[in-house]
Amino acid sequence: MTITTVSDQIYYAYANLAMADYAVSKGLSKYDRTCFMIRSRLYKGLQSGGMKIHSLFDDEKLKLQNGTRCVYCGADTEISIDHMIPRIKGGTDISDNLVCACKTCNSSKGKKDLMEWYNDKQSFPPLMLLRRYIKLIYNYCYTDCLLDLKLDDPKLNSLPFSIKSLPINYPTPDKLQH
Repeated sequence: MTITTVSDQIYYAYANLAMADYAVSKGLSKYDRTCFMIRSRLYKGLQSGGMKIHSLFDDEKLKLQNGTRCVYCGADTEISIDHMIPRIKGGTDISDNLVCACKTCNSSKGKKDLMEWYNDKQSFPPLMLLRRYIKLIYNYCYTDCLLDLKLDDPKLNSLPFSIKSLPINYPTPDKLQH
């Protein structure tokens, strides 16, 4: 697998997310043949244009159903609003970028992008949060016509997130959380 463009990185991260989500929902402890088939078909479908990354509508429903709980740790006290991509880095106040976070997590994350924060913690984000984040990044790149750029293009250095930080390798399903 050679990942050379922004779209390759996003599509492979999203396909791996679908594979991981399937494995977790089935209670698998490791990825099986069906998981890898899901990843392969989705990745090829996204590349060919035969499949699309879903809208953020379902994620908005989940966000509303989650209520005022921290998306990072699940706490339900001292809740504030966090920007997955911080405003200081160019993140916007659109609802797609906003999540509920307890003051402890929000302060800990600070000015860091979602994946930068999780990588610093040597932790992996919950799948539902990662799904929302990948869609947010995809929409940003699609809108700004960045999907065909090579991953080493200097234009990517000025983005408010790192395309290369999108995970393409996922822990085993037993170490993941929805």
